[in-house]
Amino acid sequence: MKEHIEELLIQALLHLTRAGTLNADCNVAPQLERTRSPEHGEFASNLAMVLAKKAGMPPRDLAQAIIDQLPRSRQVERAEIAGPGFINFYMQHVALTGVVKDILYHGENFGHLPQDPEHEVTVEFVSANPTGPLHVGHGRGAAYGASLASILQAAGYTVQREYYVNDNGRQMDILAVSVWLRYLELCGEQVRFPENGYRGDYIYAIAREIREEVGDQWRRKGRDVVGDLPADEEHGGDRELHIDAIIKRTEEMLGQAGYRTFFDAAINSILSDIRADLTGFGVNFDEWFSEKKLEDSGATEHAIERLEKNGHLYKKDGATWFRASELGDEKDRVVVRENGRSTYFASDIAYFLNKMERGFERAIYVLGADHHGYIARLRAAAIGMGEDPERLEIILVQFAVLFRDGQKVAMSTRSGQFITLRELREEVGSDAARYFYVMRSHEQHLDFDLDLAKSHTNENPVYYIQYAHARICSVFRNLEQMNETHNPAIGEAALNLLTEPSEINLLRALSRYPEIIEASARLRAPHLVAHYLQSLATEFHACYNSQQFLVDDENIRNVRLNLILATRTVLANGLELLGISAPESM
Repeated sequence: MKEHIEELLIQALLHLTRAGTLNADCNVAPQLERTRSPEHGEFASNLAMVLAKKAGMPPRDLAQAIIDQLPRSRQVERAEIAGPGFINFYMQHVALTGVVKDILYHGENFGHLPQDPEHEVTVEFVSANPTGPLHVGHGRGAAYGASLASILQAAGYTVQREYYVNDNGRQMDILAVSVWLRYLELCGEQVRFPENGYRGDYIYAIAREIREEVGDQWRRKGRDVVGDLPADEEHGGDRELHIDAIIKRTEEMLGQAGYRTFFDAAINSILSDIRADLTGFGVNFDEWFSEKKLEDSGATEHAIERLEKNGHLYKKDGATWFRASELGDEKDRVVVRENGRSTYFASDIAYFLNKMERGFERAIYVLGADHHGYIARLRAAAIGMGEDPERLEIILVQFAVLFRDGQKVAMSTRSGQFITLRELREEVGSDAARYFYVMRSHEQHLDFDLDLAKSHTNENPVYYIQYAHARICSVFRNLEQMNETHNPAIGEAALNLLTEPSEINLLRALSRYPEIIEASARLRAPHLVAHYLQSLATEFHACYNSQQFLVDDENIRNVRLNLILATRTVLANGLELLGISAPESM
């Protein structure tokens, strides 16, 4: 309906331009919004108010001129002027009921646009360092990123989903050392564990698996590990120097083969756990992109050379710096340290350039809110390499806080005391977790109510939505038990009989679905789909409570079955976009 009215407005503007009433620069794209109340029609346009100054006419006079030039339409009953110059459109009944026919015809593709290979985007999300299990903080980014990717695909984008595996660099070395030190403890050695090592129980589990496989092969004297190394912060020293010294000592004591044993075992175990966890959460990726492979391919040197060629690098204190401050960043950034090793930021630059060279029209990053400074520095890098910064889009997702019994659940990732995503899924279920994570805008902090998410009441929005779908399925089961059948053709011929207020409200809700997909994709806002599904469920439950579906009159029975079948289809489609199941019984 919306597209049809937009076309009518475009035609009216063309007529007014040809008649000399409007200038050529008045041919703007019309803007339509849903009205807040059916009393004011289905849609309203501020077109006359936008063009009044250019046209040299009072807005209400221009609105009347536009209305006079609207082509005749079987869908539009009338158009009226409201307020200072809004044009309100009232739809024919056939326009509302036609949505049922469209839904049943298109099925799971209703509201979707065909994928356009010219609009190919890569969406990178989660990308948690493989240094431990995914926790509830990662869950929101996972749910948001997966939902956004599905919504973009429904809106016509060709979408690639990517996880960037940080399998290279210092954090991985700290992980390997942490596992080895726990391994030594299991072998009976006394070791002073570094303050900034990884402390979770999962480190012991990995160390235990290694010991079960190789025994004491890599056992070394505990006192030789720390020995004369610099003191850590607890003992009046620098904890960063302390852990770096332990890494170096570990490499010396184990040699390359021994070190790789712990390094590979740690990352493979954790990454395997992450993959399984995300799969269980309904989050899947097309590509698990390795940072190490990126580094080994020479991509980092390639990116740095681009910056050098464009004159954006300089030397200082033995290091190579990027003049990021001249390109919008708050300060310059080191890309090569004085020891000749590239920085994490250099890898980030290389990764972005790699995405551009793979041919994506746009690279979307879904990151935690603590990455705010990342936006300016990566945009500066894009400009410095000669790439269009508009092809880079960074979306920051705010933090989620768990509440149980009205109290905030305390967590600390440093100490290893945190609730994992798997534990959350086991407690509330993947469906509830997926919905609760996206039911608020990603720009807002999320208070995750565990008790509400587990409840089987109408106050729980995901239960309320799924219950609507299950209720519809139960109607068709009852139809079968009555030895009756649904005849969609009879229902389609009787669409004019859908006149009850609850039926009209449900029709209006169904007709909004394509607009919701478009807006959700454009605004990067999966919560719009979540809110829409809740409102659609509300209209269905109201219709269910006020109308009988399995009546004797076959025309009314079949048309109402068409209506609720269309509702079931849209509920299932919307839930699928959010990665949530549509149960047939509850």
